[in-house]
Amino acid sequence: MSEKRKVCLEDHEMPKFWYNIVADMPNPPHPVLHPGTGKPVTPDDLTPLFPMGVIEQEVSAERHIEIPREVRDILKLWRPSPLFRARGLEKLLDTPAHIYFKNEGVSPAGSHKPNTAVPQAFYNKIAGVKRIATETGAGQWGSSMCFAGTLFGLEVKVYMVRVSYDQKPYRRMMMETWGGAVVPSPSPDTEAGRAVLARDPESMGSLGLAISEAVEDAVSREDTRYALGSVLNHVCLHQTVIGQEAMLQMERFDEFPDVVIGCHGGGSNFSGIAFPFLGDKIRNKTNVRLVAVEPFSCPTLTRGSFAFDYGDTAHLSPIVKMYTLGASFMPPGIHAGGLRYHGAAPLVSQLLNEGFIEARSVHQLESFEAAVQFARTEGIIPAPESSHAIRAAIDEALEAKKEGKKRVILFNLSGHGHFDMTSYEKYFAGQLANYVLPEAEIEKALQELPKVDL
Repeated sequence: MSEKRKVCLEDHEMPKFWYNIVADMPNPPHPVLHPGTGKPVTPDDLTPLFPMGVIEQEVSAERHIEIPREVRDILKLWRPSPLFRARGLEKLLDTPAHIYFKNEGVSPAGSHKPNTAVPQAFYNKIAGVKRIATETGAGQWGSSMCFAGTLFGLEVKVYMVRVSYDQKPYRRMMMETWGGAVVPSPSPDTEAGRAVLARDPESMGSLGLAISEAVEDAVSREDTRYALGSVLNHVCLHQTVIGQEAMLQMERFDEFPDVVIGCHGGGSNFSGIAFPFLGDKIRNKTNVRLVAVEPFSCPTLTRGSFAFDYGDTAHLSPIVKMYTLGASFMPPGIHAGGLRYHGAAPLVSQLLNEGFIEARSVHQLESFEAAVQFARTEGIIPAPESSHAIRAAIDEALEAKKEGKKRVILFNLSGHGHFDMTSYEKYFAGQLANYVLPEAEIEKALQELPKVDL
């Protein structure tokens, strides 16, 4: 273990610092633009949405940012999260590959999301904020924010994408148990929600729309700020505890991955597992591959356009350069609700565009097939989102078998699927289907990209 890595870890092997990939990127991030003026945003422009502690991290280029003691003390409830070798899955596949997975499902909320919910709640608390407005897709982020909110005495309002609100009632109940107020999005509580309901009363909703509702809520009240569970730089930063721990744990196995895999919706858990390895690759010239895996039915990275776009449907949030399907894109109601986002993290997008990472998409049925194989060999029922990473890991292992060569594979199991059993029920009943997104739908949404003059 390097001396530098020792310095960055607590005695119990939890990181003491977050790792910021911006410090090692060959090119600086593209500017973030104000949705009203089209000009680069200033910290003052972001204060209606975020506390200054979060804003400072959003724009930072410092390589290591210390995790506050108050945050570390809470993260210690489940961190470091365990890393396992999936020997049962290897045996089933009869592969020479070694498959490892980082289990983020051990957190109180059952996913990786508390890694950023806790620090966001902390920075809002010390800034005097009383209330948080946020959105959630499948419910992992919403439940995590409610968990963090109750620890810091914050009121939390969650706009939950309607299709997941109906599909996953137990995640809604988790939020309510932790004191959160949850409404389906589109909702009658905001102008953005009411406008969509007027056009389509049966709308399934989208993350882009739920973000619009939460942002509108936040800027309309002095006591409220907005919290986001993915996409933004500070969220990717907070999640790097995953990859830093994994690097140390892989050393304990005396192995180093040939490929690191994470499912991808907005980009937070992929960034968390991949960015520390990518930084090491850039600095030390390792050959590790970093693979982001998304749904075939919401192919932001694999079929989207790398362009400036709004992060939400109502065009209230800042404009960022990212891979996007268009802010008005309404994805189909797949059961991996946390991956139904039209855009991707700007940092992930830029790194993909510059060739530092890879992206692939997988079908819904194939991802559930992989999830069942994993559950029946490793005993853990994965979230539908995580099953996309499992699918890619299995495919990598089968390629190694075909080649007759060892391949070390690491993937992030971003959460368990205990509250997604209706999805599994539909899979076993043959009620799920693959969905191929027509190119015309993408082209239509991309016609509404903002005009940017830089």
